Amino acid sequence: MLRAAIGRIAPDPMSIYQRLSAQDRSFLDLEGDETHMHVAGAFLFEKGGLSTPAGGVDIDRIRDYVASRLHRIPRYRQRVAWIPLENHPVWVDDDRFNIHYHVRHTALPAPGDDRQLKRFCGRVLSQQLDRGKPLWEIWVVEGLEHDRFALVTKTHHCMVDGLSGVDLLAVLLSPTPEKEYDPAARWYPNPAPGAGELLRDALLRRLGMPLATARAALHALRDPTAALAQARDLLGGLGQSIASGLVPAADTPLNRPIGPHRRFDWVAFDIDEVKRTKQRLGGTVNDVVLATVSGAVSRFLAQRGIPRSRQRELDFRAFCPVSVRADHERGALGNRVSSIIASLPIAEADPRERLARVRQITGDLKQSKHALGGEVLSSVSEWTAPTLAALAARLAFRNRLSNLVVTNVPGPQIPLYLLGARMLESYPMVPLFERQGLGVALFSYAGGLYWGFNADWDQLPDLHDFVVAIDHSFRELCEAAAGA
Repeated sequence: MLRAAIGRIAPDPMSIYQRLSAQDRSFLDLEGDETHMHVAGAFLFEKGGLSTPAGGVDIDRIRDYVASRLHRIPRYRQRVAWIPLENHPVWVDDDRFNIHYHVRHTALPAPGDDRQLKRFCGRVLSQQLDRGKPLWEIWVVEGLEHDRFALVTKTHHCMVDGLSGVDLLAVLLSPTPEKEYDPAARWYPNPAPGAGELLRDALLRRLGMPLATARAALHALRDPTAALAQARDLLGGLGQSIASGLVPAADTPLNRPIGPHRRFDWVAFDIDEVKRTKQRLGGTVNDVVLATVSGAVSRFLAQRGIPRSRQRELDFRAFCPVSVRADHERGALGNRVSSIIASLPIAEADPRERLARVRQITGDLKQSKHALGGEVLSSVSEWTAPTLAALAARLAFRNRLSNLVVTNVPGPQIPLYLLGARMLESYPMVPLFERQGLGVALFSYAGGLYWGFNADWDQLPDLHDFVVAIDHSFRELCEAAAGA
């Protein structure tokens, strides 16, 4: 039974807002008619106690439960506003917030199969989020075969970095099949700041920058040796980042101008198979992932008319996001991400040698300070031009800094539940950038490694061929591991 008492959250007479970081803002600036900057995912559940007598899903209970958890992530009831003249975004409470707009209900023609669900996901991913409202949606999809339903989530990248593990789903799911919850407390939005207040605070922030710089200098003087070492690492990483962007990656069929429409597909592997492979052949789970992608790209390009003999001439690169979130920042919203760029050995036919070469490449990147370069650009953007991070990213992707994105997020290895309904599968989605027709995202959960493939509708009508190539490449590695 739900508790009868309804809590109250008292209003604050003062306006409260929060400035977006330069990196968060960059995802607003990067967004265009073709480049939708939202992260998303498809999560499949057994119905459990959420089944209705008519065989559907209890949407009212799910919607009420979502509302009851929003106090833990206030950002999900905030919208973007802009500072006059400076034109920098801030988060303010949305005084017209409506849970029914954000938690949506739909159904596939029963019995809905995975192919229908993938097409539905592609349509959802093709639509930009409304900038006038909090930047997230959840679609509750019923009508799936095998007595299942799905949650399709979509959140703007300026809110979450995809690697922090902090989003709405993180506060909805439980490690135990709990069915009861406290009802939502009544929520009062804080007043939005006026233009004068925003301008005043922006001016004070600018005036305070020299003082902050002086404090940093004094801190460095207390330990000059450590400060010099850190500066050397940061400048080295910045130099490596700039140098890697001077020479474009290979020109491939995956790197044509993209449109606004998307395809979504997925595949799942047993995480134990992945671990056995890396234990027998060496390396990490990420190394196995990149070796698998390398083999799949080779097979896919061969189908597109580029044989392995020509692939040896291609510098095919994967853009791999890396979290730079410190321990004390865990649990915070926003972006704390840098990246490394790995040249993949796509022309290597032997799966064991392919993995060995990936291990060498990633090992060298870990020894370098490449990931620090992006962090330096983001930090500089905070106190110079706020659009610098977005401009750098746009130029990098336009100049073909890499060929595709590959991101791997580790997840819990225990089952999770939504109001007693067990989550069965979890397929993530990474957004597409300019001239990148394919993005690969992975999430490990409860014994499975779940791959989500987001692709431009027109550029990759044969997306499922790439998914088949991923499976073939992974099986090659498994067989090589068995032989070892």
